[in-house]
Amino acid sequence: MTNQSAFGPRGPVLPSIPKGDVLGSYDTYVEAQSIVDRLAKADFDVSKLSIVGNDLKTVERVTGKLTWSRAALAGAASGAWFGVFFGLLLVIVGITANYGVVVAAILIGAGFGVILGLVGYAITRRNRDFTSTHQVLASNYQIIIDPQLTAKAQQVLTQPPAA
Repeated sequence: MTNQSAFGPRGPVLPSIPKGDVLGSYDTYVEAQSIVDRLAKADFDVSKLSIVGNDLKTVERVTGKLTWSRAALAGAASGAWFGVFFGLLLVIVGITANYGVVVAAILIGAGFGVILGLVGYAITRRNRDFTSTHQVLASNYQIIIDPQLTAKAQQVLTQPPAA
């Protein structure tokens, strides 16, 4: 899935719900995406299609209890990644050719990450003592199409998919 810039080749795209005919309704995004892929492979103008998720719900899945050690480890990991980025940036830009600088940047980043992770946990400890992941899920997905192309799309979809 790719997201276009708000300022595409045709000017700004304002947020709005697409209008047109419903080509089909699907239980999963993967099913809707596969229909659009079939149309694309048949050289159909897919720029006139939209996949719209309906009845959105936020799902938070609790993954575990947040502890001091988990907060420190997560901080160290994110700090180390920042250190990798910063260290490699120094090497690529040519400020230094010494890869020891990259290792030092990783260690310094991990150290600051541990400190920031622990401080953040200390601030929010009583309000949120667990870790979780967030998802936005739709109950179903509809493919919306320009009404002038509905018949052509239905004709393409009635043909067996190309091998």
